Amino acid sequence: MPQFERYFGIDYSGAQTPSSSLTGLRLYAATPTQTPAEVLPPPSPRKYWTRRGLAEWLAAELRDGPPTLVGIDHAFSFPLRYFEVYHLPPNWPAFLDDFQHHWPTDGDHLYIDFIRDGLYGDGAARTGNSRWRRMTEERSRAKSVFHFDVQGSVAKSTHTGLPWLRYLRQQLGERVHFWPFDGWTPPQGRSVIAEVYPALWSRTFPTEDRNPHQHDAYSVARWMQQSDATDTLPVHFQPQLRPADRTLAQLEGWILGLG
Repeated sequence: MPQFERYFGIDYSGAQTPSSSLTGLRLYAATPTQTPAEVLPPPSPRKYWTRRGLAEWLAAELRDGPPTLVGIDHAFSFPLRYFEVYHLPPNWPAFLDDFQHHWPTDGDHLYIDFIRDGLYGDGAARTGNSRWRRMTEERSRAKSVFHFDVQGSVAKSTHTGLPWLRYLRQQLGERVHFWPFDGWTPPQGRSVIAEVYPALWSRTFPTEDRNPHQHDAYSVARWMQQSDATDTLPVHFQPQLRPADRTLAQLEGWILGLG
């Protein structure tokens, strides 16, 4: 019996502003019996999803919808070194509040480079070093969340996506389980939002006629659907980590599906 009734795979984008129509922001949805299909934004002058529009749509869907597993392709937290340098408490919701205060990338008409250049916010007070990496990034060989302006970087998508995780948490409260910050074992009947890394699975599935952004979102939804069908999601929700590493990962976050 599947744990979830829907699976949303999201390939994220940190380009432009929160209200910009982004070709790199893609959403695929599946059910236990239906293969993933792309979900387009509601009709509007904007052809593609915006970050704001997607967050508001997710909040509405998860508020009253069936149990859904959502995989989003950006980091959900920062390395331990960041918390140490800025004397932040080991508390993920407090981290989200502190980050949004310094990096208000959810502001209307605001490009992330406005903050990077010191024109808005206070990003200089919360910068990171590209040599700082989370444990899950070291294990998956993913780039640092502070590694900007390079091929395959997730820095912009992470820095623009974190405030929207905060928004979803504020909007949905206990209706949604943010994994693993709210615990490693999601309660039955509750929707789950988790960090994913499409590169783990994108080569597993034929590309067909999808572009790279579409295929990444498709691969996430397809992997989650298959894992639930084969009852292996409980194993992925409980990665084999030493107790100290498990505690660290509940602060830094963990990529779902990474062994």
